[in-house]
Amino acid sequence: MASSASRSILPLIFLTGLVGATCADNNPEGAVSNSSNIVWGPCDPSVVTNPALSCSFFDVPLDYHDLSVGRAKLALAKVNATLERRGTLFLNPGGPGNSGIAQLNVLSDLLVSLTGGLYDVVSWDPRGIGALTVPGEIFCFDTVDEYNTFWNGTIELTGIEETGNFTDPVDIDALLAQAPVMQAKYDELAQRCHRHPSGKYLKYVGSAAAARDVVAMADALDGPGSPVNFAGVSYGTVIGSWLVNMFPERVGRVLLDGVVDTPLLATEETPTIWARHELADSDKVYGAFLTGCALSGPEGCPIATAGNQTAADIDAVVQALIVQAHDVARKNPSVPVTSADIRQVLQQVITAPSQFASFANTTWPQFVAGVQAESNDLSTANVSRRHARRASTGQQNPTRSYSDVAILCGDSIDPRGTHMSDVFQEVISASHNQSRMFSSVWPALYYSCPFWPVRAVERYQGPFNKTLANKVMVVSNTFDPATPLSGAKDVASLLGESATLVQQNAFGHTSVAAPSQCLNGLMFMYFTNNTLPENNQTICEVDGDFELFPSVNTEAILAAMDT
Repeated sequence: MASSASRSILPLIFLTGLVGATCADNNPEGAVSNSSNIVWGPCDPSVVTNPALSCSFFDVPLDYHDLSVGRAKLALAKVNATLERRGTLFLNPGGPGNSGIAQLNVLSDLLVSLTGGLYDVVSWDPRGIGALTVPGEIFCFDTVDEYNTFWNGTIELTGIEETGNFTDPVDIDALLAQAPVMQAKYDELAQRCHRHPSGKYLKYVGSAAAARDVVAMADALDGPGSPVNFAGVSYGTVIGSWLVNMFPERVGRVLLDGVVDTPLLATEETPTIWARHELADSDKVYGAFLTGCALSGPEGCPIATAGNQTAADIDAVVQALIVQAHDVARKNPSVPVTSADIRQVLQQVITAPSQFASFANTTWPQFVAGVQAESNDLSTANVSRRHARRASTGQQNPTRSYSDVAILCGDSIDPRGTHMSDVFQEVISASHNQSRMFSSVWPALYYSCPFWPVRAVERYQGPFNKTLANKVMVVSNTFDPATPLSGAKDVASLLGESATLVQQNAFGHTSVAAPSQCLNGLMFMYFTNNTLPENNQTICEVDGDFELFPSVNTEAILAAMDT
């Protein structure tokens, strides 16, 4: 699940001449014809490099409850079963806003292996995502200059400058002083996004529609009423959780990995969800980074200056650089490395422990050199470099895509009159009480929704305790910086006998963050034999040869953190 404003967009171009399934327009409300076949053909090798994939399109209603609104067209990719086919497994990689086709392009071999080669694995670019799905990416600006001019002089481009756990009155006053400006900017952004050509689609890109799209694809590929098999990762678990509760009689093999607490999404505003719940374990994963660095010592982690240092010693080095960068940026906000930059990059690093050593050995020295140059007035970087770095690129439009905002905020509860000053107070409070390192990272996706102009035409807001036709597998890392274990426990607990929770004793976001033969084996048994552990107490360890720093694995870090 994306926590900051930026994410990469992989444009997808299919070979011309492919024919997608088309649904009749005279269906009863909410129904989709299954009489047409999806015609699969080759993908453009310049953008889909995996030769095992084939591609197509699938036509669905924009609004399943009002067919007069028009049609949507989904771009699909598939890898075939290698043994006798039992059906289709649909994959959504989350984000919100990540390309399913891009993920399948990379993960097809792993998915075929985990499912025993018994399923066609299909992923797609959901509504609001990619260059070919219609509606595609949501944009609010036409040029990078327009974007940068709009946000010039605000924390949207510079980030929030603060140190420690946001207790300095000067930092607090500086943030709160921006509240009126940012309130006006976010209100204006809402209208700008609504007026943009893609604005007409804002209410049709929600997760309830995506869940209905999955069922429609299952009907077309496996037959009307067939079991729906689904793997949802990160924000894809919102689609999955809604899917199984909207269509409990259709549930086949369903895997939810890195679980968003959907009951919270149905009841609380997103800034509260992010600051008080989703960030709950982020500082613990940061602590794992510090511990691994200390265990590795200077040879494996140059942040360490001696071989007998503790995690607290490493943290002191990090905090010293943050303070130094903060003090320089307070004098000149256009410097290329700020305390906000360091926090933002560290937040990205802790999602994937495989990046720990690379950050320490490559990125950290660059940060140190940059901050030192700033302190000595040697930096020649200017503000436009920072702006360009924070803007995303895409084939259709070079500016930042707002698809992630449109999807999350479209799924969230109705606005409650929250003001930007309230959000800032939430940030400050969470820095004191939840995550001192990452509560203040800005922009953050979840902080946007009180000001977003539109909610999806359909949202699922419960109940979340339906009795399902088949048990689902719920997976969470012990320490996940974006979707904590508590969310998986909530979702599994509400489903009761219809779900089994499996915990991977790992750091990072979703089980993909660390390899585990134990977990792979359980997934294989589930997809091939429909067997799951008898209770929710199963804990899978990470493979011992997976090193976060040279000669330092997850087991060593966990042991050191327990002492």
